[in-house]
Amino acid sequence: MTIVRETLLPPAPPPRRAAGPTGWLRDNLFSGPGNTLTTLVILGGLALLLPPVFRFLVTDAVWRGDSGEVCRPEVAGHPVGACWAFIGAKINYLVYGSYPAAERWRPNLFFGLVALGTAWMLWLDAPRRGLGAVFVFLVGPLLSYGLLSGTPVLGLAPVATSLWGGILVTLVVSLVGIVASLPLGILLALGRRSDLPVLRYACIGFIEFWRGVPLITVLFMANVMLPLFLPGDLTVDRLVRPLVGIALFASAYMAEVVRGGLQAIPEGQGRAALALGLTRAQAMRLVILPQALKVVVPGIVNTLIGLFKDTTLVSIVGIADFIRVLEAARADPRWSAPTIPATAYAFAALFYLAFCFAMARYAAFIERRLAAGERGRS
Repeated sequence: MTIVRETLLPPAPPPRRAAGPTGWLRDNLFSGPGNTLTTLVILGGLALLLPPVFRFLVTDAVWRGDSGEVCRPEVAGHPVGACWAFIGAKINYLVYGSYPAAERWRPNLFFGLVALGTAWMLWLDAPRRGLGAVFVFLVGPLLSYGLLSGTPVLGLAPVATSLWGGILVTLVVSLVGIVASLPLGILLALGRRSDLPVLRYACIGFIEFWRGVPLITVLFMANVMLPLFLPGDLTVDRLVRPLVGIALFASAYMAEVVRGGLQAIPEGQGRAALALGLTRAQAMRLVILPQALKVVVPGIVNTLIGLFKDTTLVSIVGIADFIRVLEAARADPRWSAPTIPATAYAFAALFYLAFCFAMARYAAFIERRLAAGERGRS
């Protein structure tokens, strides 16, 4: 039996636009009543918050001046926002602390080495990335310490760490924690999964101890209690002590992140590698560990971001990091004005936001690239 339609159906309406800005807005912001309401509430909140913030940071801000008088409403004759003139006047102190002015080329060279090592490692297609890893994890730290503290062999005058301060100290503390925590965390994670009971329980004890102690307690122990247990003729630099404590503290958290990635890899991966003739060490290094690290990229970056922000705690134990130097600069009576405190903390917030946002965006880029590689192989 054959059925033939005698009349044509009415023309269907054109399909809804699914591409372009209109399609993106509909699919992501206005896809339903709930999403539409949420979008409108968020947009309303931004409409209330952004204009006064923009006026404070930009429109009503004071950009030039040599004292806090220019940032007083009664002197300016109009409402005064952020006093960026204060930041401009104190920028050298905020960056270098009390580091000698004649030797500030050394911190500048250190910043250049950090930028070189960071670009070398983060550029996925960079040549000789193995050498980049050696530079970042071994050569760079030793060279940076000799450069900043002074090396008589190279003709560099010693500079006491008590003179270091500001962004310089914040980057030093953060980089030491980041550079030390990743390899130590990997070793601790592998040790916790070891078949040797002594090694396994030693790693478990180390991880659980450092994860069970607040970071502020670690810093106080390192700066106040540690010298009491050392012989009278043995001293440890007051900046090195919290650096060691932060590195050990961060490595314990990193170990648990890496362990989660190792447990996410099916056992068949290791067995297949062994069946191909690889040793257990080769299977772990070439097959299992790369996949585990790829799985926990978000966790690793989240730990590093938290570590970068937690370095502000060193100011509590007397280390002149960025926040402590900012507080000292804010206490200058010559720069006494109502908006100086808000300006100082706004500048600190923008500083940390820039670094943390950059790390988060790079992690997202890595995830997208790894996901594209997986789709390409499937």
